[in-house]
Amino acid sequence: MKKNILIVTSEFPPLPGGIGNHAHQLAFHLSQQGHQVTVLADYRTYEQQEESQFDLQQPYTVNRISRKKNRWLMYLNRIKSYRQMYSKADVVLASGKFSLWLVGLGSVGFKKRPKLAVLHGTEVNFQKPLLKWSINQALRQFHKAIAVSQFTANLVKNLPLEVQIIPNGITLEDWQQQKTVQKREEQDFPILITVGNLTERKGQANVIKMMPQLLEQYPNLRYDCVGLPTELKALEQLTHELGVAERVHFHGRLSDQELKEKLLQSDVFVMLSQQTSAGDVEGFGIAILEANALGIPTIGALGSGIEAAIAQGKSGFLVPNTDAQAFEKALQAILKAKEQFRQGALQRAEAHNWKVIVKQYLEVIEALFV
Repeated sequence: MKKNILIVTSEFPPLPGGIGNHAHQLAFHLSQQGHQVTVLADYRTYEQQEESQFDLQQPYTVNRISRKKNRWLMYLNRIKSYRQMYSKADVVLASGKFSLWLVGLGSVGFKKRPKLAVLHGTEVNFQKPLLKWSINQALRQFHKAIAVSQFTANLVKNLPLEVQIIPNGITLEDWQQQKTVQKREEQDFPILITVGNLTERKGQANVIKMMPQLLEQYPNLRYDCVGLPTELKALEQLTHELGVAERVHFHGRLSDQELKEKLLQSDVFVMLSQQTSAGDVEGFGIAILEANALGIPTIGALGSGIEAAIAQGKSGFLVPNTDAQAFEKALQAILKAKEQFRQGALQRAEAHNWKVIVKQYLEVIEALFV
């Protein structure tokens, strides 16, 4: 039986972000299965034009809350809109920090409906006691949680909450439609790339700190950083302090076409993520699968959700995020067997096609009504 599904998310495209991309793909593929899907999200710009154009192109309904300088007014508008939409939904999925609070605690006094929490990592790993307590109270109101990795599931293992692991997915055909750009001609130096917000969590600084040692082996090695320039100044300063500024390039946010072109010019995708003091962690690493879909192998950090995205020794390698020697060894292995790792990367991406992943979500949703 087809359902009215409400997805409440803390991020949403067209601006980049893993939680937002996940929510969009989930909404799209559930709607393709015939369900009536509505998304509640925020405008992330004051102009609203880019988001509005994106929303009109979708086969599902998007309701957005206008961005306000007065954040409390924005929060109140979220609550009001959610309570209006809640009464029309058969099932609610919450994804992202504020969404968990809103859905978990904002349905009080209303007729109970099945609620699913989608857990990515950071939003359930607060270090401050009050924030940790509040998110745990919200999670207690959900019927079930879906974690994107075993790492994320372990973050809530002490709660009386049923958790099922469903990994992140990608729309494989969107990435493999890229036919017009060919990989660069073989060079005598590797090109590394990281795609993601320039932040402590994404770990670009960890790669930059390894550059002096890597350049001893690969004097012309290049490192490309693509993503919102949140901590750009600090990273640029680090490159100058280490004397590697000429080998590190910051490209900002790129269009989908430009991103694919940049990836196809690369040899290895790198994400040496780390946990921040506030508990910000990488719950999975969807950008890894997107690179894999183009045949780009990966090197990622142990001790995070990235472990679920990489098939060790097949699509790439997992290493300690500050171990330059282990990183260099992994890079050498990939460069010596490029075609083997290219095939491994493609296979890893195919296993996470959203057409496969959405079936697991449908099984969970249908089980709520048995």
